[in-house]
Amino acid sequence: MDNKSVSKYVKLQKLALSIAKIPHNLKHNKYKKDEVVTLPRHEDKAKFKVYKKSSTNAILVLPRYDHDLKIAVVEIIDLKNFKILHTYKPNIKSIFLSVDYTDPQHQFNKKIYRNKPTGTRNPVIMKDGALVGHINYSPLFKIDICSNLIWLNQEEQFRHKISLDQDDNIWVSSLMYPYSKYIAEYKKSYGLYYDDAITKISQDGEILYIKSVSEILIENGKVSKNLLDIANPIYLNDVEPVLETTKYWEQGDVFISIKTPSAIIHFRPSTNKIINYLKGPFYMQHDVNIVSDKEISIFNNNNQFESSSKYSEILIYNFETKKYSKKFNTELKNENFKTETSGIGRVLKDGSLFLEEQVHGRLLFFNKFGEKEWEYVNKSSNGKVYSVNWSRIIEDKKLIEQFKKKLTNKKCS
Repeated sequence: MDNKSVSKYVKLQKLALSIAKIPHNLKHNKYKKDEVVTLPRHEDKAKFKVYKKSSTNAILVLPRYDHDLKIAVVEIIDLKNFKILHTYKPNIKSIFLSVDYTDPQHQFNKKIYRNKPTGTRNPVIMKDGALVGHINYSPLFKIDICSNLIWLNQEEQFRHKISLDQDDNIWVSSLMYPYSKYIAEYKKSYGLYYDDAITKISQDGEILYIKSVSEILIENGKVSKNLLDIANPIYLNDVEPVLETTKYWEQGDVFISIKTPSAIIHFRPSTNKIINYLKGPFYMQHDVNIVSDKEISIFNNNNQFESSSKYSEILIYNFETKKYSKKFNTELKNENFKTETSGIGRVLKDGSLFLEEQVHGRLLFFNKFGEKEWEYVNKSSNGKVYSVNWSRIIEDKKLIEQFKKKLTNKKCS
């Protein structure tokens, strides 16, 4: 096949995938320009309530839709006193003006990119005060502390959680276009296939590494090639880099969470090998995190039809004992804690627990004793509850100090 034919094939492939995704995009993005979905479950609650004095020396990165301002914002909040240190106001419409909409994978999303008001997903704060984020199935962008665009990567469509490795490279989920070589080899037509991939990106917005999760599973003998007959068999929602070497993993490894099939993958990119493949007591889970030198936490959405799945859970898996335990399970049941999709669960260094009930617009924080310290509901002055978009806790003292210093010296027009 010559270069011209290859180019034509790639364009047709992207076009077919984009067309096939239109019903999905329309279903999940039924927004007019300034319209968002309200979340009725916690309308009877206060917007913010403190139950105990805060024990946390950390900051909260809170991406949310502010109905009073009619825009999506990212607030940086000091959890010692709950003061808002800074507010990013990314101008999504302006940011995505520079997207090349002649690219088939983006052309049908033009209105969604420019008008979607619910905002930035799981943004990460950098040492220089910049913020990296996306709006789900979109290009990835970086803005400075004044919310001005630094760069935009539109090589793929990026989504879900964002993490930093030990070198401050950015790890994020993406959809590969065109298909990865292995997937393309076994696809005999232009049929739809969601080729979810783990992606590492530099501080300058350059893709350093990208690997199809379908390829990882097939090459390691975890699924058969018959997988390729299904449009969306692998649903990737988190890639968590390992920062330090221990007895059970190495720096440079990643933990991958795939909602379908429900599994946690411990993968070593340097050797292309799956080290551990966990199919445990969890279902349609999100957000895997490293808790200690031998434990990981798993946000178990527990999205099943059985009565036992009434609540979401935080599971701890111990690689030494090869056993699971539940973190503050009674407390979560008492809170009627349940997010059918998405969600964040972070165990802090002192054993406290931060949670996001994403589809209901609520955040919860429990101290190390399981006592509820505070609760936040993204409630507007009109009494309605709006979305939160995968918030995060930052405990790194050095990063917090650098960020506060950057705020002191900032000069925004």
